[in-house]
Amino acid sequence: MYRVGIDLGGTKIEGIILADNNKEIFRKRIPTEQQKGYQQIIRNIKTLYDEAAAYIKNQPHTLGVGTPGAVSKKTGLIKNSNTQCLNNKPMYKDLQKKLGRDFRLENDANCFALAEALEGAGKGYRMVFGIIMGTGCGGGIVYEGRVLNGPQSITGEWGHHTIDPEGNDCYCGKKGCVETYISGTGLENSYQRLTGCKKAASEIIKDFHKADPPAEQCMGLFFNRYGRSVANLITILDPDIVVIGGGLSNIRELYTIGRKYVEYNTFNDSLETPIVCNQLGDSAGVHGAADIGI
Repeated sequence: MYRVGIDLGGTKIEGIILADNNKEIFRKRIPTEQQKGYQQIIRNIKTLYDEAAAYIKNQPHTLGVGTPGAVSKKTGLIKNSNTQCLNNKPMYKDLQKKLGRDFRLENDANCFALAEALEGAGKGYRMVFGIIMGTGCGGGIVYEGRVLNGPQSITGEWGHHTIDPEGNDCYCGKKGCVETYISGTGLENSYQRLTGCKKAASEIIKDFHKADPPAEQCMGLFFNRYGRSVANLITILDPDIVVIGGGLSNIRELYTIGRKYVEYNTFNDSLETPIVCNQLGDSAGVHGAADIGI
């Protein structure tokens, strides 16, 4: 049976179709258009799904959708999404009605972690912690090939543990969340606080590699906070491997300088946990969505 996956991101919505041999036979990306609001996102998902279904002539298939945030078990509404127009909306019910079929809705970081555990850098490991470091910070835990959700659907929400209770304001309403420091947005904000200048994360990283002093200072703070944050999750969970995805996963010093900070802050006399870059790139989330479909 074909497997259709749709991954909802802040700037793009991606859809794929996987055949029985796990071969990808269809892929397309369209803009999210979150600035046009919640209903436009629902329409865009519908448009992409219809095109995918037509490609396989509406033959039997499963469907999984990855989204920022999660469905609250208390209200049935989306919560904790950094695509904030989704919060407090009945996304599952609205999509179910719009698509005219059942499907599984899952947190996008969980989809990433699952794909890397089944097909990517975490394959063969019993417990995989998948980290997304992009515009925001997300996380997911896969144990023996299955996503862990927990009774509140917040398992792995690593980006919203606090490393400074007097720190930066977060959209979630708390202060000092990991996401406010070591996401792309957090890095840009840190640089602006240090220098008074606004610069894209990609440019800050380029300047760091050119030994630019302000960028070096900013990245020094970044690696320190990264080390403390990852050490916290390793000390609590002790996963078999940590796999990093998202745009910032390509910073090569995460796996050298950053790892030294992780080791220093971990509650052990050595750091045995592999901390590795993803293997599936930005395909991981949509592959995971296809893997969890019903």
